[in-house]
Amino acid sequence: MTKKKDNPFEEPVEIELEQAEAPGPEPEGEPDVAELESAAVEAAREEVAKMREAMLRMQAETENTRKRLTRELDRSRRMALERVMKDLLQVRDTLERGLDIDPEAATVEALAEGQTLTLKMLDKVLQDHHLEVVDPAGEPFDPEQHEAMTVLPSAEHEENTVMEVIQKGFRLHDRLIRPARVVVSAKP
Repeated sequence: MTKKKDNPFEEPVEIELEQAEAPGPEPEGEPDVAELESAAVEAAREEVAKMREAMLRMQAETENTRKRLTRELDRSRRMALERVMKDLLQVRDTLERGLDIDPEAATVEALAEGQTLTLKMLDKVLQDHHLEVVDPAGEPFDPEQHEAMTVLPSAEHEENTVMEVIQKGFRLHDRLIRPARVVVSAKP
C-alpha cells in the first residue's frame, strides 16, 4: 500500500521561472525608461526657464519701483523746500524794505518796530512749517532737550533748573534739531 501524505505542504511543487528577455524593442504601448527620464528632465528645464524669466521680470519691476519712489521722494523734498523758501522770501523782502529807508529820517523806535514785525513774520513762517521754539527758562534741566553751557550756584532757583537761556532751541515735527543752550542752577 502506498502511503498518502496528509500535509499538502510536504508535497514537492514545481515552479516555472520565466527567463528574462534580452533587451530589445519595447512593445508599442509602453514608453522606454530613458525616454521618460529625458522627458522629465526637459519638462524640469522648461519649468526652470519659466521661473527664471518670472524672477528676472520681478527683479526689473522691483528696480523700476525703487527708482520711481526715489524720484518721487526727491521731488517731494524739493517741493517742500520750495514752499519754505517761498514763505521766507516774504521775510527777506521785508528786511530789504527796512534797509531802504532814509537813515536821517529813521528813528531808533521805528527801526526796533520794524525788526519786531519782521521777527514776528519770520516766527509765523517757522510755525507754519512746524518748527517749534524750545525756550526752557525756569523749567527743570533736560539733557535731551537742553545743552548746559555753564552751571552757577543760585539761592533763588532749585537745583538743576534752567536759570537763563543763552540760545533758544528748535524742534521740527517733534524732533530736536537744535538744543537750547542754557545756564543751569546748582546748590550755593
